Amino acid sequence: WLELPWLKLCAPLARGRLQCLQVSVFANRSWARTDGLARLGELQAYSWSDGSDAIRFLRPWARSGFSEPQWERLQQILRVYRRSFTRDVREFVKMLRLDYPFEMQVSAGCELCPGNTSESFFHTAFQGKEIMSFQGTHWVPAPDAPSWAGRATKELNQDQGTRKTLQWLLNDTCPQFVRGLLEAGKSELEKQVKPEAWLSAGPPPGPGRLLLVCHVSGFHPKPVWVMWMRGEQEQRGTRRGDVLPHADGTWYLRVTLDVAAREAAGLSCRVRHSSLGGQDIVLHWGEKELGLGFPMACIFLLLILLNHP
Repeated sequence: WLELPWLKLCAPLARGRLQCLQVSVFANRSWARTDGLARLGELQAYSWSDGSDAIRFLRPWARSGFSEPQWERLQQILRVYRRSFTRDVREFVKMLRLDYPFEMQVSAGCELCPGNTSESFFHTAFQGKEIMSFQGTHWVPAPDAPSWAGRATKELNQDQGTRKTLQWLLNDTCPQFVRGLLEAGKSELEKQVKPEAWLSAGPPPGPGRLLLVCHVSGFHPKPVWVMWMRGEQEQRGTRRGDVLPHADGTWYLRVTLDVAAREAAGLSCRVRHSSLGGQDIVLHWGEKELGLGFPMACIFLLLILLNHP
């Protein structure tokens, strides 16, 4: 999934952001596919695929945001939206003389803010570049969008009924839904699991150089800060990998630093996470390897002695 750029609208409440992501691929005039997902904070809670009109619930509490009649109404809106989206895009392609194949993406939702307020967002991208957004009551072309995006927004703004439905979904329905989900999923959303961290050396990047690797695993929630340091100075060469999921819902991160072997002494990896209560994990290069290696050496020595009386 490609994250669409969007401005921070407010100081959001923890985990109080619902984001729906959609990817639609148009291969030609007769073949198109749309898939999507929705997540609350960092937790993926819903998905829907091209082969089904039904929303798939991925968390036990995911149904709790709405009553059954409300869910049925939302399902119907989604069915109508998906069919009309495909039809309308094809009409725009014909009108604007665009070429197949192409991909469109949508990022929409809302976030709760302090003071019982909320802000909404709806961004649309073409081939990975934002072309328009829904702001307030109207569609607006992105500042650097192609010229045809202006024509498209002008056509869309003539559909007053759809604009009113969008306002209702983004400004009324979405915040109400998120508040219900935050209460229903409170135990999982507020779960805190402390990370484990260790150091290792990766494949040497070149003669006389070391690749220092800091592993951080088993943490929840997902946001984490990891940096290679020299004293209190952050090392600009730090490279952060993707935060990857474990099967148990926790996360793993690998952070590396390419340095000259003679400069490795005095470096450390610092880890900050909400579960640590403000007490960072600090692992010093050299000390940690000894701490792991010495007990293992003792175990191997003991095994040798036991097998050779």
